Amino acid sequence: MDSRSDKIGRKLAPRGNLMRQARKAPFDRLFRLVQGLSESTDGLTLDDMAEVLGQGRRSAERARDVIALHFDLDEISDGSRKRFRIAGGLRRHYTRPSAEELAALRAEVEALRPSGGMRFEKLQSLLGKVQSSFDDREKRRIEPDLEELLKCQRSFVGPGPIAEIDRATSRAVMDAIMSGLCLEFEYQSAEATKPAWRKVACAGLLNGPISYLVGFIPGSSRLPAIYRLDRMTDARLSDDVAEIPDGFDLDDWLAEGFGIWREEPREVTLRVLPEGADRARSWRFHPKQRIEEQDDGSLIVHFRAGGLREIAEHLFQWAGELVIEGPADLKEAMRERLALARTMTGDEDAE
Repeated sequence: MDSRSDKIGRKLAPRGNLMRQARKAPFDRLFRLVQGLSESTDGLTLDDMAEVLGQGRRSAERARDVIALHFDLDEISDGSRKRFRIAGGLRRHYTRPSAEELAALRAEVEALRPSGGMRFEKLQSLLGKVQSSFDDREKRRIEPDLEELLKCQRSFVGPGPIAEIDRATSRAVMDAIMSGLCLEFEYQSAEATKPAWRKVACAGLLNGPISYLVGFIPGSSRLPAIYRLDRMTDARLSDDVAEIPDGFDLDDWLAEGFGIWREEPREVTLRVLPEGADRARSWRFHPKQRIEEQDDGSLIVHFRAGGLREIAEHLFQWAGELVIEGPADLKEAMRERLALARTMTGDEDAE
């Protein structure tokens, strides 16, 4: 036998459904109006809009004003009446870049302009295509916001080397990656007195202030090496197919180092003193770091990486807030960097 509460529940259920439908009705009407304005060829008058909403002209005017805040609403004169429609349909609205997106892309292009290269050219070309896709109405609508954003938005470019990349080199690298063929080039390393011929299977491209190619030497069991694109000349496709070892993952390989230089990874342990703990909690020393909270308020940071010189140079900014616990050769690398740093002051007691 049904309980009294079960019977009451069944009686109230239809009423509850009606209440939920009533709460959703305004949204349903507004969405139907948006759809009608986007699908109409001739546009809708305020009377047409009021009919879609099932309400009066005043409600139709309010709905039109809200829709105009979010869509390009065309106003078409039809004698004494006006018709309205959403220009370009809904798809164009949701795929059209905003002023914020366009300003971010422009800032990125300008940051890359000094070094040039293929990445700059591709993003500049993309920017031109995006801008040319706007019609006159869209340009007028976006220009005020875009102008203000461009005045105050920049991509920060810090001190560092100026590495100009030859366009032919960039093109050859991209062709090698897309074709799956090896790349041949002459390479001028920092230590050598003249360029040397290289042939590599392209395994990755690292873009930044300096762009690097990650490449395997065909027929060798050696780990991949890195090559600066600005030090390459006479880059060209090889006839040999590029073979990348099974299981190679660019992200995992990058995580084995601290910066760009490659060496055998070490287990690094850093103790951040209590006065630097808050700062360290929002700091990334390494993508795969582990942090342990200590009872005295300090932090222990663990990660595995090579590139001891780069680690030591990075830790200079933590002076007074951090102690290197290990490994011993990281401590030695820091001592060497400190000794060299003292020579920069010109003191007589510099070692």
